[in-house]
Amino acid sequence: MTQLAQLARLIRSKNAGPFQLTFDIMFSDEATYQRVKRAPTLTRASVASLYSIAEADTLFFHCDNAWAVKISIPRPYIQGDLKDADSHGGQQYAPLMDIEIP
Repeated sequence: MTQLAQLARLIRSKNAGPFQLTFDIMFSDEATYQRVKRAPTLTRASVASLYSIAEADTLFFHCDNAWAVKISIPRPYIQGDLKDADSHGGQQYAPLMDIEIP
């Protein structure tokens, strides 16, 4: 098992408007991308569980031509809300880094 952070070239999060966060996970080579794509540990369901949201509210895409995974979820608080601790959404990727990939 290897942590996703050790396999990915880039893991980032950012706003996708005031109501959504988007995550990009990019890889340097196709073999690593395919390893992660086949892994049962990085899925729509696992991301929904990790962020405590409904699976139906999680958008999850494999981008084969870019060797990347794209995920979008609802923001826990609307951007700019007093409870919003990360207005730009740039720190929300951290829980993804520890996902174990076989």
